[in-house]
Amino acid sequence: MSSSDAPAALDSDLSLQHTAPSLHTPTLLSPPRSKTPPTITGKRSHSHENTVRTSQRSGSASLSANALSQALQRTVDHGSAARDITPAGSPSRKRQKTFAGDNRFIPNRAGQDFQASYTLLNEEGSPATPSRAHKKAPSSELHFHKRDANRAYSSVLRSEMFDSEVPQSIPQSHEGSGSRAKTPPTGTSALAGPGLTPSTPHKNLFSFGPAAPTSLTPRSTSRSERGPNINARSDLYSLSPVKRSSQTMLLSPRKTPRAVSKVPYKVLDAPELADDFYLNLVDWGPNDILAVGLGDCVYLWARETGVVEQLCKLEGDSVTSVSWIQRGSHLAIGTTKGLLMIYDTTTNRKLRTMTGHSARISSLAWNAHILSTGSRDRTILHRDVRQPSQYLRRLTGHKQEVCGLKWNQETRQLASGGNDNKIFVWENMDERWSQRWGEQEGGHKAAVKAVAWSPHQRGLLASGGGTADRCIKFWNTVSTSQNSANAAITTTPTINTTLSPSLHPPPTSLSALSTPSPTAPTAPPITPHLLRSHDTGSQVCNLLFSANTAELVSTHGYSQHAINIWKYPSMSPVVSLTGHTYRVLYLSMSPDGGTIVTGAGDETLRFWDVFGKGKGEDRGGGGVVKEWGVIR
Repeated sequence: MSSSDAPAALDSDLSLQHTAPSLHTPTLLSPPRSKTPPTITGKRSHSHENTVRTSQRSGSASLSANALSQALQRTVDHGSAARDITPAGSPSRKRQKTFAGDNRFIPNRAGQDFQASYTLLNEEGSPATPSRAHKKAPSSELHFHKRDANRAYSSVLRSEMFDSEVPQSIPQSHEGSGSRAKTPPTGTSALAGPGLTPSTPHKNLFSFGPAAPTSLTPRSTSRSERGPNINARSDLYSLSPVKRSSQTMLLSPRKTPRAVSKVPYKVLDAPELADDFYLNLVDWGPNDILAVGLGDCVYLWARETGVVEQLCKLEGDSVTSVSWIQRGSHLAIGTTKGLLMIYDTTTNRKLRTMTGHSARISSLAWNAHILSTGSRDRTILHRDVRQPSQYLRRLTGHKQEVCGLKWNQETRQLASGGNDNKIFVWENMDERWSQRWGEQEGGHKAAVKAVAWSPHQRGLLASGGGTADRCIKFWNTVSTSQNSANAAITTTPTINTTLSPSLHPPPTSLSALSTPSPTAPTAPPITPHLLRSHDTGSQVCNLLFSANTAELVSTHGYSQHAINIWKYPSMSPVVSLTGHTYRVLYLSMSPDGGTIVTGAGDETLRFWDVFGKGKGEDRGGGGVVKEWGVIR
């Protein structure tokens, strides 16, 4: 090679070195999660620009293909990493910037007692008390001890936290904005405005009052004023965690709730006990013998001996009702054919058979020697068992079967309930009813079998409706002077629940017991005789007032099958007794008033010890009362 060819060869080598990067540059791949190829000419990273500028400054320095390829790869990696951090298509939410000088209220709940605060909002006492929306049916079991404990806890908590200054949930009366009170509040705390939550009561450091009278004559300061008055009963020296007022309340004697056994003490089998709502097949007599009608037979069970004997067996007929005379050993039996039989249980002899009804006799009621019978033929017959005639009076008024009959010996009134959803009250032996209450008069919407007279209030009648009604209603049957007085009342009258629980209150008019309810909706009274209506939630089959306590017993059918005991007149549930699997259709009480017996379609008789024995004389007796005459 000549010397002239050397520069040309050198120039060709340099040109090959400059074109080498383009020949060895790898193919650029698209970054992940992006369908568009990276554009390097538009925006270059600072590292790439520095590399190009450096290569331009050093014109004599040669460019390495490997270095250029690594630089391009770093650029691609940097772009893909930026896309991986924030993927395309994901929504971006901009957070509001907070400045150091911005004042925000951050609540601090560390020193708050939410349980105590929530307790004070409940009227019943504590969070354990169920709300009205979650209350159980009246027949379900109630935790009375827990409720009383919750109320005591609420009272102590209020006393300890607020003393006599308890915040009110109802805003107090406020003065105008232009006027100011001359004296700050001392008794209660005023709320900031209507509709706000109660605020914590504040205690004023200074109070304004009349100036103390100044005495013109000097007097000596007493020793109690010169030195501290040390009171040993002060809360300052008490070792108890609560104040003395709370101790007094907790240590005060309380009325112990009456314990009622929820298990029957005796269960008897009663085969063929009819599951018929309209029949009355169980009655406990004054001689302490229980009579039960089973099919075509009547059986007697003596509580003293526990012996069961058969009284009679009907031929071609069946028993539909039984009833004991108030005093004595005579038993009346009604049959399906409409016959009435009188038996002497001491000799097991039938005294007479009486006729008069064309259908079955489903209800019986005694009033001394007068026996009233109600039948499916829609009539009521008054019979004098001393006379040879079959009956004295025939009462008509019901449109369907008469299934409930009860006499009130004090007022000489007969109450009858029927399948026509009506209640009739008959005076003495009159053939014309004195009072009638149907659905239009505020009465029941279903058949009325359960009727009972109160032994404690004169002329007070309780009645119960069937499945479509489920209510217990109380009626005033004696006072006629209240009709005009109650007509002006615009609220539904209710029985005053502040009555004395005395068993023998002085005789007063029932108009004094009817007071308007402050929370009842304004509506004219349907009838002035209706005192109160209470929904039990189940079919009412029987009602019975206790002779020893101010309580009422009700038995139910669909759908609870329970025996409920209510406080009267508040109608607060005392206990609910369960055990029957069918409707509890039959109810009767022992002569001493301490035990009840119930019968149901499950063919069992259950004895419940629910009331204490009365302090009065035993109402049971033996033998026939001579002044009533002899039954022929």
